[in-house]
Amino acid sequence: MTPLLEVKQLSKRYPAGYQRFRKVYNVALEPISFELYHNETLAFVGEAGSGRTTLARILAGAERRSGGEILLNGELLEMHNYKQRCRLIRMIFQDPSTSLNPRLRIGQLLEEPLKFNTNQDKAERQRTIENILMKVGLLREHKEFYPHMISHGQRQRVAIARALMLDPKIIISDEALSGLDSSLRAQCVNLLLELQKTCSLSYILMSHDLATVKHMSDRVIVLKHGKVVEQGKTTEVFANPQHDYTRRLIDEQMLTIEYQM
Repeated sequence: MTPLLEVKQLSKRYPAGYQRFRKVYNVALEPISFELYHNETLAFVGEAGSGRTTLARILAGAERRSGGEILLNGELLEMHNYKQRCRLIRMIFQDPSTSLNPRLRIGQLLEEPLKFNTNQDKAERQRTIENILMKVGLLREHKEFYPHMISHGQRQRVAIARALMLDPKIIISDEALSGLDSSLRAQCVNLLLELQKTCSLSYILMSHDLATVKHMSDRVIVLKHGKVVEQGKTTEVFANPQHDYTRRLIDEQMLTIEYQM
């Protein structure tokens, strides 16, 4: 099977000043390689500082990589070609309250990527917006609302709608469901799984919520301080973790679930 996305020796480091007249760096992401296949969900898990968000931002084009290559359908994604990246790989952020401009109506928010990346006229853009709103479980009328006029769960659906606007191949979710209560989280998970089928999407899921990871993902990669410590099929990693760090993450999650019950 040919991978949709190939990441080869991707790395990220930040300048950290000088030591004995030599420039030193903080390594946020060790060289990492992986593939993502069509209609697959690949999850990255790890504690804060593990490198998940850094990786997500690099893949989405929001941050430059220090080294390595990213290929989509066998073609190299250039670091400077943001328009290409914007169409093919979209991102859903953790907090829609901060990622959605409060001064714009929802219709205006969703229209922006269409204006800058398509040749659709005004009428076509409005039809696209209405179709996407209905696809994520909202109403056509919601395009006239401001973000503060709808619930938190509905705002997250707007964020999902915005990620769908350019018919992407890959959607990256960076803790996008962590701010929702269990009921709303379940609804959004089911929505994302349904969209994956109907829109032929592949997901990259960045999350510390192992219950969601276990439910949604096909494969999982465990990161610790920017380095891969374990990877494999999700069912196998959860059933028989090989690394002490992975076992600790799973045990801590189970304790949290038991405490909440």
